[in-house]
Amino acid sequence: MATRPMTTWDRFAAWSRRNLPTRESMEKSRILRPVAHRVLAPELWRFTRRSVPRGVALGMVAGILFPVGQIAIAALIALPFRANVPVAALTTFITNPLTTPFILFAAYQVGAWLLRTNAPTVAQPVAEAATGWLQWLWNAGPPLVLGLLLITTVCALLGYGLAALGWRLWIARKWKARHQRD
Repeated sequence: MATRPMTTWDRFAAWSRRNLPTRESMEKSRILRPVAHRVLAPELWRFTRRSVPRGVALGMVAGILFPVGQIAIAALIALPFRANVPVAALTTFITNPLTTPFILFAAYQVGAWLLRTNAPTVAQPVAEAATGWLQWLWNAGPPLVLGLLLITTVCALLGYGLAALGWRLWIARKWKARHQRD
């Protein structure tokens, strides 16, 4: 029997299996210990057509809105939505030290455009005195928060839709391969 070459999807699936948090690693987390019995429920660890897109969307929310503790927060908010915990945790890696500055800059720009503000530029606090950066932060806060909320919403909806579509295409490919073998 000939083996087929590894596709990009196969490589991604193998990478995901290596990097997804395990039940044991979640069990050892001090943050999750009080709710470990809920987080480790078997139905939250099954990959189903409904739980995976929910996990992607909630992982996007936790990854973009919360700067620290993203994996634990994603696991906790996955509980009431019956989302897949490993997928939610893995999706939080959408933000990292390389992508966060770009997301924050884009969020500020989107928020400033929506609010039509003439807030100081991003580089201005460097040139101002110590109290100047607090004023800049105060002025930049509303556009940044609005932009983050909008970007989070759009990314979560896109992530949900793409995960659901990807799931559907994956199942269709499996059915097609099964019918070709028979």
